[in-house]
Amino acid sequence: MLSIDYISTWLLGITCLFSISAFNNRQLLSNLMFNAFLIRKNKEYYRFISSGFIHANWMHLIFNMIVLFYFGFAVESYFMQLFEGSLTGKIAFGLMYVSGMIAADISSYNKHKNNIYYNSLGASGATSAVLFSFILFQPWNMLLIFGIIPIPAIIFGVLYIWYSNKMSKESGDNINHEAHLYGAIYGILYTIVLQPKVILIFINQLLAF
Repeated sequence: MLSIDYISTWLLGITCLFSISAFNNRQLLSNLMFNAFLIRKNKEYYRFISSGFIHANWMHLIFNMIVLFYFGFAVESYFMQLFEGSLTGKIAFGLMYVSGMIAADISSYNKHKNNIYYNSLGASGATSAVLFSFILFQPWNMLLIFGIIPIPAIIFGVLYIWYSNKMSKESGDNINHEAHLYGAIYGILYTIVLQPKVILIFINQLLAF
């Protein structure tokens, strides 16, 4: 479904372009990544967004772009249907994706704004928002974990939030689990606030099981 008519296509292309460019350009990577200390000190607020368009490595990039590819076009189409106008729906989707980057990193900013050594990057917050928006529309859709293990989207969502919350408290690795958690929550809230009738769609889908 790669079409220039979709915001998702542009997001995929721009993210791949910036990420691949930054793989071999440490200065570019440094200038774009999320660093709460530099944001606070130098008022470099653009980092809330620019960090969502770069990734640490190929695996990091591919994983996030797979999520965006499989769920971004679907959610964008749902938004277009909700507003009965393609342009409004596309704009709403684009705003969710970009604002999801910001919302996902607010907690990290508050926690690390005095830590010059803390850095974060990747589109995980935004793609989590997209995924959980999708779950509101298709809670019983089967997702394939690791490409082979089927699990209903609603069950995956519960486990995802539980795991992200647990790991964000333990902080045992270099993954920004808080961005995953708050990106997911933001995707749910954004979609519902945008169109409250999505709650009815979600409930009807659940009952349809």
